[in-house]
Amino acid sequence: MGNFRVIDPAVKAEVIEQVRNNGMPVSEAATKYGITSRTIYSWLRKGVVNSDRNIILENNRLKKELEIAYRIIGRFTADAQRSKN
Repeated sequence: MGNFRVIDPAVKAEVIEQVRNNGMPVSEAATKYGITSRTIYSWLRKGVVNSDRNIILENNRLKKELEIAYRIIGRFTADAQRSKN
């Protein structure tokens, strides 16, 4: 296994705050704080700071719902155009 070190919870919170709310790229945060990008993505997935709401998973769920809605709208639009002809 690789190197393992415990990261201070305050640093975790700061990194996630920078990435989620201030738009800092994960690669930049990883370099700045000396933490791997993989670790940061893991924190984001697990919702370390906001465990009551995992923003990434919620965003993915909403994207899927939107895609389904677009397909339904497209189907209705196609049916409506066929009925006009």
